Amino acid sequence: MGIPNNIKESHLLQAIEKINEIGVDSLRASTKFELYYKGRKYPPKEVIRYANVAANGTELRDFSGGDESNNYLINSGFTIVLKNTDKIIGLDYTKKKARGINHIIGTLNEMKREEVKGKDKISMGQAAQRNGERAMDHWHDKNIILYGPPGTGKTYNTVKYAVAIIEKKAMEDIEEEVMKDGYEQIKKRYDEYKEKKRVQFTTFHQSYGYEEFIEGIKPVISEEKEGEIYYTLEPGVFKDFCDTASRDKVISIGDEKFLNPTVWKVSLEGAGDNPTKRECFENGHIRIGWDHLDEKIEYDTPITESDSVKRILLDFQEKMEIGDIVVSLRSKESIDGIGIITGEYEYDQSYSHYRRKRNVRWLVKNINVNILDLNGNKNLTLSSVYRLNRITITDLKPIIEKYSGENFGSVKEPQQEDNYVFIIDEINRGNISKIFGELITLIENQKRLGMTEEITTTLPYSQKKFGVPSNVYIVGTMNTADRSIALLDTALRRRFRFVEMLPNASVLDGVMVEEIDIKSMLEKMNERIEVLYDREHMIGHGYFTELKQEPTLKKLAHIFENSIIPLLQEYFYEDYQKIQLILGDLNKENEYKFVRETEVNRDLFGHVFGMDIDNLDLTYKVNTAAFTNAESYKKIYNS
Repeated sequence: MGIPNNIKESHLLQAIEKINEIGVDSLRASTKFELYYKGRKYPPKEVIRYANVAANGTELRDFSGGDESNNYLINSGFTIVLKNTDKIIGLDYTKKKARGINHIIGTLNEMKREEVKGKDKISMGQAAQRNGERAMDHWHDKNIILYGPPGTGKTYNTVKYAVAIIEKKAMEDIEEEVMKDGYEQIKKRYDEYKEKKRVQFTTFHQSYGYEEFIEGIKPVISEEKEGEIYYTLEPGVFKDFCDTASRDKVISIGDEKFLNPTVWKVSLEGAGDNPTKRECFENGHIRIGWDHLDEKIEYDTPITESDSVKRILLDFQEKMEIGDIVVSLRSKESIDGIGIITGEYEYDQSYSHYRRKRNVRWLVKNINVNILDLNGNKNLTLSSVYRLNRITITDLKPIIEKYSGENFGSVKEPQQEDNYVFIIDEINRGNISKIFGELITLIENQKRLGMTEEITTTLPYSQKKFGVPSNVYIVGTMNTADRSIALLDTALRRRFRFVEMLPNASVLDGVMVEEIDIKSMLEKMNERIEVLYDREHMIGHGYFTELKQEPTLKKLAHIFENSIIPLLQEYFYEDYQKIQLILGDLNKENEYKFVRETEVNRDLFGHVFGMDIDNLDLTYKVNTAAFTNAESYKKIYNS
């Protein structure tokens, strides 16, 4: 029995809705193919079976899978992929594969189904197949790890992935841009996105923990009472990034619009009523002191005051942004003003004191509002400036409305949700359980905020609900020479798509250094390493790319002496015979060898018997003269 031709697109969509209700796991799994739709995957035959219920009232069971089901779905504008991969297939995949034709194309992207609908001159099946031939530009896996040996361009490629994700383009499009306009153009856009806080980069290491990544309580030295320490709650880099991404909306206050405001507390000449505060309220700004220090403090500016003073000044200068919210301290429990920062940092010498200034539009002032509960029952301190991590603009909205009467209710969502990319370099070097904690589940595609299986958790320190926004993408890198994927934390491994990055010697095509073919040399060394060790410890092409700009023997010698030989010594634990095999030294004359062997002088130890030195025949030494001898390199691949 074939598939009834009265099953329409609307029936297929109803089937997908039904499957979402009952759960994909309860269905009979497909062995080879999956239907991809809005970030989820479904067994193609099960979708058609339930679509028949919607169309004809009965379940359809006796029909063929494979090409019959796949072709029907493709012709209806859906995407079919090979199971457990991101490879899109075209029409008649099984039949064509049997003839040896590989029709796996592109990286997985949801079909632009609206475009398919609008094509009058071509059939829906032709449109779907055409779209399948190039990855669509608005879908990427939420969690990706680029893994491979050192020097294969993992960190280099995170730049391209980040730009592709943010601009909602296929990687093929970005690669074409690199070929046409150069990597520098992509890097320039990446830097711009980083400046706009759309990209965050961090590196994991053994001491990296939950407090740095999610949130933690950190000690701060009081500026008022010398030697006294108090503790503040600080968001980690990932939580802070997620907060920014989830606040991806324009907040309107009257005629002004502000994006993602941070809430700051400022002490205007301390607490309570005072002349400086009255002047600030009247003239629309905030002012702080330390007038005896430089007008502009840099991160490396030496000051005699404590580090907390430098942090305050840098926060006021560098971290506060136009559009952020500022509240004025009245007492340890209350505030007396709320405003929007409207100006950049200034040093105003017209004042006799408190010369560091920013312009502010005061929304409400001369009030007395207790915000202890909003601040997690934590007292405010006299410290001049610090961020109120527990309080958001949404928390302050009722106060502003009550005391100002201004229309604060307008919150305009962007027409299209912006993507954010969080890059984790050396992700395998951190203790994943310690760093992610309970968030390891929340990063799954379907557990993200706004998804069908959305999950939030209560954070242990702030007691705030937290979830990972669906527009946050995580791109990690992993050096396989440090740690095999097989040894990677299981919880992490099953939540990421792994993209292998192997040495690409073709990047070095045409690179010649005094008739040394760099591409051939690298290929030969890697062939030998794969046999003697494994593919995860091959040498990356990145070590040699500098030779494209500086193709000199001096540069090549520097690379070998400072990178390649030490890397091989690390790989083979100074098993110099294997290193000699990699470098072809066993087939070279002595003067061309990178590693020379020398017979042991037994007289060196006198007449000693029954010791291990009886079996010590040879010692090995790196021949530094070989680094500047072109023949030493040629004989690596010609020996």
